[in-house]
Formats: sequence, structure tokens, C-alpha cells
Amino acid sequence: MNIVFPALTAAILLTTGCAYHFGLAERSLPGGYSQLSIPVFKNKSAEVGIEPLFTNALIRRFARSQVASLTENDGANVTLEGTIVKVDTSQGAIQDSHLLPTLPSAAVLVTQYRLMVTAVIVLKRKSDEKILWQGSFANEKVYDPPRIGTPVVNSANATYNQSARTQTLSLLAEEMMAEAHDRITENF
Repeated sequence: MNIVFPALTAAILLTTGCAYHFGLAERSLPGGYSQLSIPVFKNKSAEVGIEPLFTNALIRRFARSQVASLTENDGANVTLEGTIVKVDTSQGAIQDSHLLPTLPSAAVLVTQYRLMVTAVIVLKRKSDEKILWQGSFANEKVYDPPRIGTPVVNSANATYNQSARTQTLSLLAEEMMAEAHDRITENF
């Protein structure tokens, strides 16, 4: 009898919690809308051609979660508009000629690039353009530049650098839009 009472009490307390649910909670858009359009992101940065990376990453998230039906602009109740505000690049470099005896004395060897992206997403109701939700997202990733392999080779592969940069921006888009989807659809 003494063991049953505490176990029963614990079971009642666990099942009657007011704000916590076990498992995955039901997600929805603010206002409970079910038709959503996502136009191509606007790009205010100097980075050319990254709009589809962010737009498609967000579309894939909503298609996978099925929180709302993705439709063309005419059939949607709400529109999720994104803007890439800026893309900053910084570099880490070695300038010490003692570490690089085969390079000229004024040479700088870039050892890494850091990409920092900032985006803003706004959920608007189409009927009156009222903003239902707005969020700002920022993230950064580091990628390695092309390496100079031998003292004879004194240039780096620009195609590799552009490919690594695009791949890093694509990874940033996926991560940032996953966070955007989760923040837009979370229910408290």
C-alpha cells in the first residue's frame, strides 16, 4: 500500500502538467493559416545569386513538415517574404615569413574564410498586408581556401574557392531556414 500511493501520485502529477507535453507538439503558422506562398528572397547583399539557396531551403522545410500547403501567390492566405540583408566575409591569414620560408617576404597566405549571413523573414497576411510574424536570423561558417601545395605553385584555384564558398552558403541557408521554420511554427 505504501508503494502504490507515491507511484499513483507521481503518475497523476506527470499527466496533469499544464504547459508541457511529451513528444512532438503540433506546429502551425501564426493565426492558424493553412495556405502559404514563399516568393524568391530579396537580396540586399553584394553576393550575387544566393537568393535561390535560401528560398529553396525554406520551401523544402515547409514541404517536409506539411505545416501549411505551399501554393502560388494567388491561392495563399499568407506570404512568407525573406530578405538576405548582408553577407560578410573575413579571412584568417599567416603573414609571418619565418613560418613560410619559400614565399616572398611580403606574402600573405589566407588560411580560412569566415562567411557571416544575416537574413530577415516576415510573415504577412495577404488581405491587409498585416505582419503576423517577423524574425531576424544570423549565422556564420568557416571554410578552407585552396591551399598552395608546393613552392613552385604560386597561385590558387579560383574555381575551387568559388565552389567552396557556394557550398558553405548552401549549408548556411539550410541551417538558417531550419531555424526560421522552427521559430515561425512553434506553439507556446
